[in-house]
Amino acid sequence: MIATASRVRTGTVRPDRTRERATAVNQLLLAAAALAAAGLVVVLADIEHGDILFLGVLSIFGLTVAALVVPWNRIHPRWVGAIPIGDMAAIFFLQRGEPDAQLWLLWMVPATWLATIGGWRGLVIGAAGSSVLFWIATALHGEATTPVQMVLGPLAISVAAIVAFVASRRAAAQRALLDEQAEYLDHAVERARRQEDAVSELLDAVDFGVVRISADGSISIENDAHSRLHAIESEGQLYEADGVTRMDASQAPLARARRGATFENVLYWQGPPGEDRRALQATARRLIDVDGTDVGVILVTRDVTAERLAVAMRDELVASVSHELRTPLTSVLGHLDLALEDPDVGGAARRSLEIAERNASRLLVIIGDVLAATAEGPGRFDVRPVEEDLASVVLASVEALEHKAEARGIRIDASGVEPAVAHIDPIRIRQVVDNLVGNAVSYHTGDGLIEVGVTCDDKHAWLVVRDDGPGIAEDVLPHLFERRFRAESAQRSRPHGNGLGLAISRDLVRAHGGEITVQSEPAAGATFVVRLPLRRAGATA
Repeated sequence: MIATASRVRTGTVRPDRTRERATAVNQLLLAAAALAAAGLVVVLADIEHGDILFLGVLSIFGLTVAALVVPWNRIHPRWVGAIPIGDMAAIFFLQRGEPDAQLWLLWMVPATWLATIGGWRGLVIGAAGSSVLFWIATALHGEATTPVQMVLGPLAISVAAIVAFVASRRAAAQRALLDEQAEYLDHAVERARRQEDAVSELLDAVDFGVVRISADGSISIENDAHSRLHAIESEGQLYEADGVTRMDASQAPLARARRGATFENVLYWQGPPGEDRRALQATARRLIDVDGTDVGVILVTRDVTAERLAVAMRDELVASVSHELRTPLTSVLGHLDLALEDPDVGGAARRSLEIAERNASRLLVIIGDVLAATAEGPGRFDVRPVEEDLASVVLASVEALEHKAEARGIRIDASGVEPAVAHIDPIRIRQVVDNLVGNAVSYHTGDGLIEVGVTCDDKHAWLVVRDDGPGIAEDVLPHLFERRFRAESAQRSRPHGNGLGLAISRDLVRAHGGEITVQSEPAAGATFVVRLPLRRAGATA
C-alpha cells in the first residue's frame, strides 16, 4: 500500500494483474495434473472410450489457452468462474473415458477454485456441480456401485471445497486487515512527510541557525540560516569573545558540538578586527530519547552583531558622560575643601558643607564604579579598608533612607544592629548598604517592614537585610547579581534602573574578601546576607 501510494505520487503506477496471474496458475496446474493422469491411463489401462477421453483433454487444453489469453483484469470478475466450470465438464469427459481410473479426484481443483473466488455461491456451484457430475458419470458407467462409493466421492469434493472456502475467507479478512493497516501506515507516513516539510520550511524561515548533530557527529538537519552564518568558518576566521584572540578551529562551537560538548551562549566573532565582521552566540544542548538514550546535540546559533554594537555604543556613551561628570565634580570637591579650610565659616554652614563634600565624594566614587562596571569583564574597585564599626555605617544608611521609606508606609527596624568593628572601607560598604536597603524600599509594595541587623562572631561580621515584600521569582534568583540584568517586575517598578547595583555590591563585598547571598520566595519577601571578614588587608577586586 505504501509502495503503491508512493508510485501514485511519482506517476509510475503499474496495472494490477493479480486476477490474470491467479487464473493462469490455477489452470496450468490443473492442466498439468489432467495431462499426467490421462497419459498414465493411456499407458497403463485399457481405454473404454478413447474418443471421450481425448475430448476431455482437448477441452482442458482449450480452457488453458483461454486462461492465458483472456485479459481477466479488464472484464468482470464473475467471468473468471467460467474456467473452473468448464474444467468440471472437461473432467466429466475424462471420467467417462476411463471410469475405473478414479479421475473424478480432479474435480477437487475446480470445486476449491470456485469456493475461493465465488464465496458462498461458488462453494455451492463447485461442490454441488461436481457431486452431480460424479453421480451422472457413475450412473452411466453401468456397473454396480455401493452406497459408500456414491457418497464418499462427493463428500471428499465438498469437504475440500469447504476447507478452501474457509481458508479464503480467513485470508480475505487478514488481507483486509493488512490493507487497513497499510492504509493507516501510508497516511501516517504522508502526515510525517508533511510535518517534516512544514518543519523544514519553518526552520528555513527563521533567522537563527539550527543544526542537529547525531551521536556519531554527523549533521542530520541543517537550516539555511546556519549555512549562511557559518559560511566563512571553513576559512578559520574565528575570534574569541574579546574580538582579538584568534580561536583555534577545534574550539569552534560547531566542532565542539560535533564532539558531543554542550555549552550556553558562547560568544565569538567571524572575521578579523577592523573589517566588516559578525558576532555570533551559540548554544549546544544534548538530545535525549524517550528511553534515555543520547541521540546527539542540537546547536543553535544567533547573530548578535547588532546587540553587541548597541552595547558597545551604550558603554561608550556612559563612559563619555561619566568622564564629563568627573571633571566638574572634582572642581566642586576642590572648592568644598577650600571652603571647609576657611576658619570664618560658621558651624551650621560647615555642617552643610561637610554633608555636601561627603555626598560629592560618594558621587565621584559611584561614577568610577559605573565606568568600571560598563567595561567587559569584572569591574575593578579600589578598596581602602580601615578599622570601622559596621553598625555606624549601617545606621547612617538607614537614617538617610528612613524618610523615603516613611513616605511609602514602610518601617525600617534597625533594633538588631549590634557593634561589629571590622577592617572595611566605610564608603564602599555604605554603598553596599544603601543599595540593599534602597532596593528593599523601592521594590516593596508599601505598608510593610524592613529589618536590618548587624552582628559578628570570631572571624566575620554579618549584615542582614530582610523585607516582607513581594519576593523574587525563582527563575530570577540565579541571574540577580549579573550586570545589566533586570527582571520584568523590576523594570515595571523602577523603569530607570540600570541593573548594575547588585553586581557592583557583590564585587565590592568580594573585594573585602566576603560574600553576599540571597534567599527569597514569591510573596514571602527576600533576605540578603553579607559576610565580611573582621581582619583583612586592603585589596583590589
